[in-house]
Amino acid sequence: MKRVFDRGRRAGIVKIVQTIGIFTTIGLIWGAYTSKAKASLLALLPPGARNKDDFLKNCIRCGMCVEACPYYTLKLAVPSVRFFKDDRANSIPIGTPYFVPRETPCYMCEDIPCVKACPSDALSKDLLENNGVLDINKARMGVAIVDTKNCIAYEGIQCDACYRACPLIDKAIYLEYRRNDRSGKHSFLLPIVANDVCTGCGKCERACVTEIASITVLPRDAVLGKAGTGYIGDWNKQDEERLRNTPANIKSPQKSGAIDYLNN
Repeated sequence: MKRVFDRGRRAGIVKIVQTIGIFTTIGLIWGAYTSKAKASLLALLPPGARNKDDFLKNCIRCGMCVEACPYYTLKLAVPSVRFFKDDRANSIPIGTPYFVPRETPCYMCEDIPCVKACPSDALSKDLLENNGVLDINKARMGVAIVDTKNCIAYEGIQCDACYRACPLIDKAIYLEYRRNDRSGKHSFLLPIVANDVCTGCGKCERACVTEIASITVLPRDAVLGKAGTGYIGDWNKQDEERLRNTPANIKSPQKSGAIDYLNN
């Protein structure tokens, strides 16, 4: 009896140790997977998403935003989701909502049902409010980037597909008319993106006629620069005031005064 009891107890202990080992392994794999995904996040998140770190902390992967989307734009990430053909990006944590504009862009619902459905505030209404009313045009899901080497408009072919598809036409995307010196008779119609207006909806990318889209929506923090506050832009009234307060020797055209000013 004692030997049978010992065998049973030993088997029970082995099962407990095995279970702990399995869960520990799963936890380590999940932690490594999430860490890697967090570091390489280039997926596009739903409207109202906070910055990627805050979003990943607050999103509970419930899928309610995906269910609320009437256009089936949003998806839940599965293991090894790839957004690019190369190794630039590429996974996000399992269950995270995202969308791929080339397949299905955001159709800019005025009532923004995905944000209203979010129970954890990972999709923030505050970021989309305009005078207390939800405004989808305040979304910043990403920003469109034009590949000027492959965009056929830059080759002289009059294509304005992305421009026509933009829900903020002449604001987020506008056309710049430029003389075509090769023919001397035609004009280039060049799409230009205003990155301070672009919502990142991806309708332009979906509409692009080239084999691989020549206008691509990417996360804003991955592609936009930041000049900082140490530069003076276009001339304005403040610059006039600054000039009036400049020492007289700097205003003068004397070379030495200007050099001293720059050195100082």
